[in-house]
Amino acid sequence: MDRTSPGAAVTARGLGVAGPRGWTFRAVDVAAAPGDLVAVEGPSGSGRTCLLLTLTGRMRPTAGTAEVGGLPLPRRMAAVRRITALAQVAGVCEPEGALSVGEHLRERVLLCRRFTGGPRALFRPPAEAAERAEAALATVGLDPDALPAGPRTLARDLGRPESLRLSLALALIGGPRLIAVDDADLKLGPADRADAWALLRSVAASGPTVLAVCGEAPEDADSVVTTHGKETADAFAAAGRA
Repeated sequence: MDRTSPGAAVTARGLGVAGPRGWTFRAVDVAAAPGDLVAVEGPSGSGRTCLLLTLTGRMRPTAGTAEVGGLPLPRRMAAVRRITALAQVAGVCEPEGALSVGEHLRERVLLCRRFTGGPRALFRPPAEAAERAEAALATVGLDPDALPAGPRTLARDLGRPESLRLSLALALIGGPRLIAVDDADLKLGPADRADAWALLRSVAASGPTVLAVCGEAPEDADSVVTTHGKETADAFAAAGRA
């Protein structure tokens, strides 16, 4: 993608993570320019989510090489975490059903003031963080006032499309250079799936590189990364590829 972007370039070669029961994923290559939309495709259980966690500095790779925004993994995992964000990763980063949309937004603004930008961020005007939240909502096309109960709408009452928009808005508030989105098209019909990819494309166009796990990659993705099931990983191992 030939344009200036605050997004992070992502490169990986032969990337893999091994666990107690064998390889979670193995021999994955990634080449993404800043601001690209990358579809991560593969069967359920093939390590797609773990790949997102690895490329955002949340999981340590055991094979291969990778860089995110020029920061090598695993040596600079903490630095990679500071420039990346997760969206709707079940059990790791997802909206809490019992909290309202407004509560999620206020909580994220407070967390960003506390943990983003160093100690000086605490002395910045609260309005600055609120403006970032408003900009994030505008980017994802989510108007809390238009929800059934307005900002008091509980996260568990959101449909899949609205939940995705909220998750992306929460990720954007921190100003990440890379956003990793899990299950971008899960349980979506054709029309909602097309809308979800249009949304992810618009988020990438706003700056950050976007990695999105999916069941089927869209034709307009800048690149497609494929993870493989255990049988394929075993074949790589037999061939001697790390």
